[in-house]
Amino acid sequence: MQRFIGSLLIIGATTGAGVAYGTELQRYLEKLLYIRHIVYMLKGEIEYANAPLGEIFARVAVRVKEPFRSWLRAMEKQIEDREEAEFARIWNRSIDRYLKELHLKSAHSIQLKELGTFLGQLDGDTLGRTMQLYLNRLELEIEKVREGMAAKKRISNCLGVMGGVFLVVILL
Repeated sequence: MQRFIGSLLIIGATTGAGVAYGTELQRYLEKLLYIRHIVYMLKGEIEYANAPLGEIFARVAVRVKEPFRSWLRAMEKQIEDREEAEFARIWNRSIDRYLKELHLKSAHSIQLKELGTFLGQLDGDTLGRTMQLYLNRLELEIEKVREGMAAKKRISNCLGVMGGVFLVVILL
């Protein structure tokens, strides 16, 4: 009886690990989608408000959730205080500091940092096109994550169950 209960617990635990991995993949996709949402809001504010970047960050910060809110507010404060000479440095350091808890893959983090390289230097039209280019690249990355996610979730669930069964067979 104890072996049977132990076997069920092992299979349940490994299956739960597989499901947790699938859930983490879904959360990562949601993070990318929310970043896309924020960039669209920034692009809209830049195009229609034609206001300074600090003011744009403040307007968008009101409408987003944490940790993005603290990131945008810090961006506003640093731009207003002129703590750094270059906008790109402010952008990169604030991403490293405030968006570290998102655990973005390095490729996605680099793409987001590249956006900041161009954000503070261009006129309105070129800036809009640059942001659209970033959004197009982000869309491609989101599609890649979506395509691979279904297969990875299925595989992680199967591996969780199979790993548990394998452990039970070895332990018995």
